[in-house]
Amino acid sequence: MSDWEVWAVIFLLMVATFIARSGFWLLGHRVQLPPRVQEALRYAPACALAAIVVPDLLLSGGVPDVSSHNPKLWAGLLATAFFLVRRNMLQTIFFGMAVFTYIRLGL
Repeated sequence: MSDWEVWAVIFLLMVATFIARSGFWLLGHRVQLPPRVQEALRYAPACALAAIVVPDLLLSGGVPDVSSHNPKLWAGLLATAFFLVRRNMLQTIFFGMAVFTYIRLGL
């Protein structure tokens, strides 16, 4: 790939990102999303977070690892239980990281 092709790809990706991210802002209130779509979009952040976190908990080096020797899986399960009891996200993050560190270091 030559230099001008690389710069052309970078420019086109920049334009595509700008259009995708500013589409609703540029159109303003002229576009009304159906209520069902608005309701579905409420769950998008949780789905995106799950799509990032769950594979990290279940995979080790790209290979599924659901054994009892997976410290990430144990920390994730215990942090989930902690959140269900306490309902505090910041405490859950600290708790999950403390459990993960404790298990990983084998204390």
